[in-house]
Amino acid sequence: MAIDTKELMKQVAKIKVITSRLVDEHLSGEYHSVFKGQGMEFDEVREYVPGDDTRAIDWNVTARMGHPFVKRFCEERELTIIFLVDISGSQSFGSQARTKAEVAAEITCLLALSAIKNQDNVGLILFSDRIETYVPPRKGKIAAMRLVREVLAAEETRNPTDIAAAFRFLNNVQKRKAVVFLISDFIDNNYTKELRVTSRRHDVICCPITDPCELNLPNVGLVEVQDPETGALALLDTSSPAVRKAFSGAAAAEQQQLTEDLRRLKIDTIPLSTERPFIDDVRRLFRQRQMRAGRG
Repeated sequence: MAIDTKELMKQVAKIKVITSRLVDEHLSGEYHSVFKGQGMEFDEVREYVPGDDTRAIDWNVTARMGHPFVKRFCEERELTIIFLVDISGSQSFGSQARTKAEVAAEITCLLALSAIKNQDNVGLILFSDRIETYVPPRKGKIAAMRLVREVLAAEETRNPTDIAAAFRFLNNVQKRKAVVFLISDFIDNNYTKELRVTSRRHDVICCPITDPCELNLPNVGLVEVQDPETGALALLDTSSPAVRKAFSGAAAAEQQQLTEDLRRLKIDTIPLSTERPFIDDVRRLFRQRQMRAGRG
């Protein structure tokens, strides 16, 4: 069911107020030092002068003109930030004050506002097992807040998650290097190949969202549970210690596998949860990247 327009605008306004304050108080200046200067872009071709790096000679232009010309590069002046947000059925779940979809909207708003303060472009891809919405990168606060509205207003779906398909679509529409935030609960399989390919083309940062009830089953007796992505129903005896132990063990193994996969691929992460704020996790990642770049 689509969210009521008046309620949607209230949610957007609330998230904007909260995240604007977080950006001003905690991330002002940090975003620029973390993401600016990540690469170089072509600026111009000019005549060679003694002292220029001979590796920069443009041999095609040199051959046409009859004397040496070199390519000049400059630090990228602006970036493109793409939010790849999972809106499959499991994202509507939340046992705490927020659902996973609401957490996704909040982190998108925080990072999008940081980006537009730096005059960067922000874009959005909403996906389940298919591409639901694509918002091409644009500048400005209006563009940033549109992303938040799109995430919050996404209609509930029982569709499963296909991260690999989302990456393939991203690589088709975004040819230049971008900073890509993948926001998902990662209830999916067989996406590591596409993640590896995408991380070579773009600066990928994964933001896995969890809810405590998905990690540790509460003891509430015999309950009927429904898979939010397939609609399948099952009876579960949560009073059984064996059932709760098996559930927790399987959930822990899945989380450990995700952690190992991302570490092996050298993918940065921002862990998100429906039960706690995430600003400290964002700042931790920023500090790690600053230290790696020699700016910390």
